[in-house]
Amino acid sequence: MFVDKAKVYVKGGDGGDGIVAFRREKYVPEGGPAGGDGGRGSDVIFRVDEGLRTLMDFRYQRHFKGQRGVKGRNKSQHGANAENMIVRIPPGTVIIDDDTGEVLADLTRHGQQVVVAKGGRGGRGNIRFATPNNPAPELAEHGEEGEERWIVLELKVMADVGLVGFPSVGKSTLLSVVSAAQPKIGAYHFTTITPNLGVVDVSEGRSFVMADLPGLIEGAHEGVGLGHEFLRHVERTRLIIHVVDMAGSEGRDPFDDWQKINDELRLYNADLENRPQIVAANKMDMPESADNLEKFKEQVGKVRPDLEIMPISSLTRQGVQELLYRATDLLDQIPEAPAIEEVTELEERKVYKLDKREDDSFTIKRENETFIVESVKIERMMKRMQLNTHDAILKLARTLRHMGVDEELRQRGATDGTIVRIGDFEFEFVEGSSYYY
Repeated sequence: MFVDKAKVYVKGGDGGDGIVAFRREKYVPEGGPAGGDGGRGSDVIFRVDEGLRTLMDFRYQRHFKGQRGVKGRNKSQHGANAENMIVRIPPGTVIIDDDTGEVLADLTRHGQQVVVAKGGRGGRGNIRFATPNNPAPELAEHGEEGEERWIVLELKVMADVGLVGFPSVGKSTLLSVVSAAQPKIGAYHFTTITPNLGVVDVSEGRSFVMADLPGLIEGAHEGVGLGHEFLRHVERTRLIIHVVDMAGSEGRDPFDDWQKINDELRLYNADLENRPQIVAANKMDMPESADNLEKFKEQVGKVRPDLEIMPISSLTRQGVQELLYRATDLLDQIPEAPAIEEVTELEERKVYKLDKREDDSFTIKRENETFIVESVKIERMMKRMQLNTHDAILKLARTLRHMGVDEELRQRGATDGTIVRIGDFEFEFVEGSSYYY
């Protein structure tokens, strides 16, 4: 099954916790702190694998969570970093942040990769907090939480030639004739509802990839029918073969059809208007097609005199080989799609929008008798500190005092025993004390 869109949840691994430990060796009295740092959590990395052609795997697995870093050890040993999680995606995948709609990466080449969720840093062990005033601190940090987000994956097929046109004009039949692809063919509209790819072997080792794209209808650029689902696949093609039903089946006018499809392409993406195009005037085996072709050439000549029109019949294969030769010659003249800059070097700028700089700003509000302190810096610090030791409480108290939280609480009316809440942590305010209880 061809799947070209998926929504998945990604989360980087949490960092490992630092630990409180001390040297306990014979003949080494008062050995000092020896608690190691935790290891870094794993990044979630999306990497292009040219062997994939669909997002089918993401229908069955929608959550990707990196491993946690290993906890620090005694004797100042650093915990091991977690191994990065590699998720394989097909070439042509666009990665979009679901919350902001921002395009994080557009990956087209084998081996390209981007970090979509960064792992958290490991927590520091107590060896990192030793100072001349406190040479044996009982202080360590929890590992930082990994980044998490919902992302949308959109696949735009990678093909040299794209077949476009109204439903039932013969696109699938043409692909089945020129390649080994076996698209579904039927005498009704929208037989093709997903792109079909086929490799066309012309001659003398010359070949290209052709995509049979589902039929477009008027209003497709606004999403009518499955317009956006179809049109995005046209963006990747280097050459467009516009298949027109020259027999005028169902009372349709070939020139009107050609104009409407081109309008839809232009309105969806203005660049498609200048994309090289060949008109494949199909169904020339029908008796009325010859007259319609002459009229069509006359009408097109007034608006696009340079446009190539090649009469073919997918059923009898009339003119098909000539069409393939011409498409191959044009592809030789059209440069490959411009290479997209390596996204791995742009991770910090493009993917991660969290501002790591912390300021001393805070707000205090009151709910009944409880004072609630809100501060990004303090809350982040409290998440990381292991607040189960006297040294950790002292460090928190010093931070609050230096930031001016103490003074602000006093001005707001806080007294001995007043309950103060920061995040999920509650404590009593003690007037004149250097720390809280």
